[in-house]
Amino acid sequence: MNAISVGTGVLVRQSMAFVLAGGRGSRLEELTQKRAKPAVFFGGKSRIIDFALSNAVNSGIRRIGVATQYKAHSLIRHLRLGWSFFQAERNEVLDVLPASQRVDEGHWYLGTADAVTQNIDIIESYGVRYIVVVAGDHVYKMDYGVMLAQHVDTGADVTVGCVQVPRMDATGFGVMHVDDASRIIRFVEKPADPPGIPGDPDHALASMGIYVFETGFLIDQLRRDAAEPDSDHDFGKDLIPHVVKHGRAVAHRFSDSCVMTGSEPRPYWRDVGTVDSYWRANIDLIDVEPELDIYSRDWPIWTYGEVTPPAKFIHNEEGRRGSAVSSMVSGGCAISGSNVQRSLLFTGVHCHSYSELEGVVALPYSVINRNARLTRVVLDRGVNIPKGLVAGEDPEEDARRFRVTGGGVTLITQTMIDALGC
Repeated sequence: MNAISVGTGVLVRQSMAFVLAGGRGSRLEELTQKRAKPAVFFGGKSRIIDFALSNAVNSGIRRIGVATQYKAHSLIRHLRLGWSFFQAERNEVLDVLPASQRVDEGHWYLGTADAVTQNIDIIESYGVRYIVVVAGDHVYKMDYGVMLAQHVDTGADVTVGCVQVPRMDATGFGVMHVDDASRIIRFVEKPADPPGIPGDPDHALASMGIYVFETGFLIDQLRRDAAEPDSDHDFGKDLIPHVVKHGRAVAHRFSDSCVMTGSEPRPYWRDVGTVDSYWRANIDLIDVEPELDIYSRDWPIWTYGEVTPPAKFIHNEEGRRGSAVSSMVSGGCAISGSNVQRSLLFTGVHCHSYSELEGVVALPYSVINRNARLTRVVLDRGVNIPKGLVAGEDPEEDARRFRVTGGGVTLITQTMIDALGC
């Protein structure tokens, strides 16, 4: 783990994290019908937003604002239940900042930059010197203090967090063209032909949606952008390209601040923005040495710790043995005469006798009834799988009943089950 130096400790105490958590996450299909993308469950008991918030807290940043917008109730409830430990008398705060038409009656958050602009008065009340703007919908472990220190050392107007990816995989991101000193020469949003890294033309630097500013400079830029009638009021589309052109923008490589505990083979950052990537990132946690270590107590992923009984495995008869192999099983689960392999079961999942699960990501309180067979399936929260249902074996049949992704993952919601008339 990257230790926070004395100098970095001072910087994080002078900083706040502004978490952008209003994203719709439409590529996650029905998983975001009832909740914003940052509120989607991940890793057995967490929500996606817990990673950004935990990074801030573990880095030493104890003043945090969370901007919400799209279907925010589930997210706000999670923040209230799991993130209420901040103490004002210690100069700690977590403010939930819903889009509330604070400018005029027809003006919700228009873009990521506008979400910050509408809360300038709240930011100013914190009296902080630096702002770390963070996307709340990615999975990773990062010491923001290291990025803050680089920002100060380089005298940058903005420092942009970036991750190295194969060049043509960067077409869906904001991409930085940098010089040999990591100064950003050009910032382009979702380019068809991404610029390569100097000395490494096969890779590109993709934006992580993390930006560090000095507070006064950011507020000036936000007010300038707000006055531009043709702006989308978005960091990636408008504000960052303007600073690149007229100021000093510097790239911060994720590999310099990624928190690793020793067993991970490489820095881990994922945009779990599609059902395929979401399924893969959850299933990857099951590996003997996963690329993301969520077990380390040195950099914990804080979340709402729901009180549940221990997981239970019952029945020990031939063909009816409660077992889970190469799987993660959360509290409150009951594996009752069911065979579970390479699956991740969230809180309170019940698997009944003679059912078989392989490659299943089952969100909280799902029920898999007798004789069901599920393969490469994601179950939304509270789905009740009927007796004998088979999914994940016949893509054409599954596509008529459920949602099948390009990667062969089947997503099932209770609405889809109800439509079957079972």
